[in-house]
Amino acid sequence: MKKVKIYVTLRESVLDPQGSAVMGSLHKMGYSQVEDVRIGKYLELMIADEEKNVDALVNEMCRRLLTNTVIEDYRFEIEEAVSQ
Repeated sequence: MKKVKIYVTLRESVLDPQGSAVMGSLHKMGYSQVEDVRIGKYLELMIADEEKNVDALVNEMCRRLLTNTVIEDYRFEIEEAVSQ
């Protein structure tokens, strides 16, 4: 079993109003040292070992469903799942 960790973030050229709101709140709370906040998504997928090309499969899923490639970037890590 493979564990895939996917990190999705807005592209640098895209405004992040949610991040701006969080930064404003942090400043009001006294955390003035925070210079920027960008909000993103984190996903975990478990993929069966029978899948030969996990990298290509995850890229396809990200492009087709999990991200909006017009405004978002993504990266992922693939690791062996630890059985418990």
